Amino acid sequence: MLTKIEPVRPQNITFQPGQSDKPPLYDPKSIFSVASEEAALMEAVKLLKEDEVIGMPTETVYGLAANALSEIGISKIYSVKNRPQDNPLIVHVSSLSMLESIMPENRIPPIYLPLLEKLWPGALTIIVPKADIIPSAITCGQPTVAIRFPSHPVARALIERCGFPIAAPSANSSGKPSPTLASHVMDDLNNRIPLILDGGQCDFGVESTVLDGLRNPPAILRPGGCTYEDIQKLPGMEKLQVYRKHFVDKQLEMMPTTPGMKYRHYSPEAAVVLLEHPVDGSNGRDTVAAIQKEIDRLVEAGQQNLKVGVLHTSDEFQDFSDNKAQIISQQMGRASHPEEVAKAMFVGIRHLDSQGVDYIFIEGISEDREGMAVMNRLRKAASTIIQL
Repeated sequence: MLTKIEPVRPQNITFQPGQSDKPPLYDPKSIFSVASEEAALMEAVKLLKEDEVIGMPTETVYGLAANALSEIGISKIYSVKNRPQDNPLIVHVSSLSMLESIMPENRIPPIYLPLLEKLWPGALTIIVPKADIIPSAITCGQPTVAIRFPSHPVARALIERCGFPIAAPSANSSGKPSPTLASHVMDDLNNRIPLILDGGQCDFGVESTVLDGLRNPPAILRPGGCTYEDIQKLPGMEKLQVYRKHFVDKQLEMMPTTPGMKYRHYSPEAAVVLLEHPVDGSNGRDTVAAIQKEIDRLVEAGQQNLKVGVLHTSDEFQDFSDNKAQIISQQMGRASHPEEVAKAMFVGIRHLDSQGVDYIFIEGISEDREGMAVMNRLRKAASTIIQL
């Protein structure tokens, strides 16, 4: 199968309300200013209606899209990614009317209404009761389903033009670093899917936040692009918890309601070593010293011709070198701006992995705001965690 990449620029898509007597997000319609890009998107629509899978951009990471109501399309997602069959999928909608159409009795749980008003479309996924229209393969037999309304114009337009919701996990080989560029999707899935829509680099760089508002108290099951701070200040979320920070549920891990809970994820070919600081993650001198000590240990253990990558946020790494190893150093943003780190993290990991490094040392950051999602992903990617 030949995989094509077609550019569809988000700035060339706008939306207008579909029904004048309804809220703007109830049934919005897409308008393209470039005919060739609309044609490319309509080619993707045709493929999805034929139960194919394609790569699509979102504001979080690139997704591997299929018709969420098609058993055939869903099965192709699992086979193309080599995804475990008990790892649920997130369903993506393009309007509130589409959300209602896949809800039991067309009713959105009231706990979510203030959040949808403030945070949708965006990087927030909600756990809701599963309706019969949703195939069990989406939820892996669970009675709930994870649903999101993406903000990326290409994703929104694609779903709206399809007229049905789309299932879309990250468009990578299962377990590998998430794709934030169309080229990342091509690296992992070339000749396995027919089409990738190239909408540029993803804005967030980490997957969506998954919120279970059906629990009491509500809980973030997977940190992501929508922060704890943004959610916790909204009505009904005052006692918001975070999984693994405030509670642990082994049964939920064994039978997850959302992706990102059960399996190791985000790992490159190189071994990832995460260096964590107990307070603010910003002491660059300690991180440099710890990396040098670890390189010494590896050499003493018999490692030869070491090639090491370093992803950092501290200025102390600008001239970092070691006479016992070849060092490739790359900054992934400033520690005080976790949104920069989130956007650059997977790009940096994939770049260093492509350079053939043996180890990737990554400097941890504070868990404030987007830092919670960053550290969640890095801990899952790491084969070794060094506490400083």
